[in-house]
Amino acid sequence: MRASCAAPRRPESLASSGRFVGVLLLAPLLLLPSSSDACGEPPRFVTMKPQGALEPSYSPGDQILYECRLGFQLITPSQDLILVCQKDNTWSSLQEACKRRRCPSLGDPINGQVIFVNGSTEFGSQAHYVCNKGYYLVGASISHCDISGNTVDWSDNPPTCEKILCKPPEEIQNGKYTNSHKEVFEYNEVVTYSCNPSNGPDEYSLIGESKLTCIGNDEWSSQPPQCKVVKCVYPIVEHGVITSGFGPKYYYKATVVFKCNEGFNLHGDNTVVCGVNSTWEPELPKCIKVSTPPSTHPPIPSTQPPVPSVSDSKPASATTAPGPSHPGHPSPTDASPPNDAAGLGVHFILIIVAAVLIGIGLLFLLYFCLCRRSNKGSK
Repeated sequence: MRASCAAPRRPESLASSGRFVGVLLLAPLLLLPSSSDACGEPPRFVTMKPQGALEPSYSPGDQILYECRLGFQLITPSQDLILVCQKDNTWSSLQEACKRRRCPSLGDPINGQVIFVNGSTEFGSQAHYVCNKGYYLVGASISHCDISGNTVDWSDNPPTCEKILCKPPEEIQNGKYTNSHKEVFEYNEVVTYSCNPSNGPDEYSLIGESKLTCIGNDEWSSQPPQCKVVKCVYPIVEHGVITSGFGPKYYYKATVVFKCNEGFNLHGDNTVVCGVNSTWEPELPKCIKVSTPPSTHPPIPSTQPPVPSVSDSKPASATTAPGPSHPGHPSPTDASPPNDAAGLGVHFILIIVAAVLIGIGLLFLLYFCLCRRSNKGSK
């Protein structure tokens, strides 16, 4: 059997095949333009945009055609908006060339007016509608200047201003209101409620607002009032009196004013009103007796000498020592004052006796003197 050996590969063939593979790998890179031979990303504009999609890169001489964005239009008609990649790999100069479009002009609605927030009708503006007094708005109150197809227009149709009218207000039990025969009431028209006469011993009181005003479309200024009996009990405050608001009966909103008797303080409000629930509001006050606290200061001793009295002229009676049953306390004889009437009677008798004796003595003295004079004369 003959052995077969493959001929060895020539080195030249291997080298040539390696170079071929390298060329294939470098070929795409050679086809791409170098960064120094292309313009960078084109500039962006607020009011303009490129027509169509942008290319990955642009070589000198390439152009980009711009157009106005939606909501904008050319400032100068037939102006070309072209950007050119120049030889120095920079873009040519191009300024903002578009302005905002304007929505159609709006007129004031009948019995109303339109107010433009920024004072114009340009794209992005707002129009606010308001009605004159006595009218209400039917429709959208705010309209926007927005894109509509290839142009701009207002987002809503203009509203209208209708006259404010009210249906008749509600009827109430035991009462009535003025102009009840009318089927429609105009803006600011007023109706007045009142209560009917009562068939019982107590009259009806009007609870709530007596006057209602038409302030909006079928809208009154408040709820209708009520007519019912509101009667409070006679107010009594112990140790107090009524100073204002006297009456045999106390109906709704009757007012009473109180004050307390001497020696008592008022706790609570001195004025009360008969409320809607037939109770006094606030609750009746109370009169609390004034309490005088005991003095904590010792009595101040007198600096003047004591004035003697009639009893001081008498000899002091002997005092007995405290008894064993009540130590430290005076006996009944010490505590009992002397009988003043009896003492005065004794003094009076003694004075009379002394006066009589003195008178007798004076008579004897006078007689003695007269006798001596007569004896001298006889001699």
